[in-house]
Amino acid sequence: MAAAMASVAERAVLEEEFKWLLQEEVHAVLKQLQDILKEASRRLTLPVSGSGGAVKQENFVLSTAGTDQVKGVLTLQGDALCQADINLKMPRNNQLLHFAFREDKQWKLQQIQDARNHVNQAIYLLMNRDVNYQFKTGLEVLKLMDAVMLQLSRARNRLTTPATLTLPEIASSGLTKMFTPALPPDILVNFYINLNKLCLTVYQLHVLQPSTTKNFKPAGGSILHNPGAMFSVKDLRLQNRGADRAQIAT
Repeated sequence: MAAAMASVAERAVLEEEFKWLLQEEVHAVLKQLQDILKEASRRLTLPVSGSGGAVKQENFVLSTAGTDQVKGVLTLQGDALCQADINLKMPRNNQLLHFAFREDKQWKLQQIQDARNHVNQAIYLLMNRDVNYQFKTGLEVLKLMDAVMLQLSRARNRLTTPATLTLPEIASSGLTKMFTPALPPDILVNFYINLNKLCLTVYQLHVLQPSTTKNFKPAGGSILHNPGAMFSVKDLRLQNRGADRAQIAT
């Protein structure tokens, strides 16, 4: 009888401790997580003009493995490339070309924007369970954390895995109009993040003559298009001569 009463008393104590944990400790931990995610979101945001706490600019040096085909410096601030200074060596004649972003232009990196949106969604989930909310079961906490972790996993995957684009999508993205002097019509460029590296890919194109387009087959989407890939823009049919990818360790 005494043992049974002791067991009931012990159970009551454990239930009170668990209740305290749900009401007090869980909220403290969720608040810490929320603060960390807010700082992450801030770092992924380009501040509007005049706002406080501006995100600092970071400069990264471009390099291509084993060659000097592409050189330059990129300046990243929040989710935008705000400056780019690029030197290209054209392989067919070793001509050196220099391009830079126009002063009135910035290029938003969609991967960073998407990642920030997922982080903000995780923050929203946490804010819906503020200190006034009473968790009733441990399962409820686990479900909340599963939903938060899903958003954070999506943010990480978006940052580390670039979208697959077709060559016409790259050509129409507007990036080629960012530079001064203007890029030659036989050059395409694309910026993206791959794993822990910020990358610039430069495609060199040539126009296919009508006599060579019998076996024309447009290439599908890809992160990096192989030499020989074909595509059409307006009334032109073009082929990728080759691609040079410069990487920046981030």
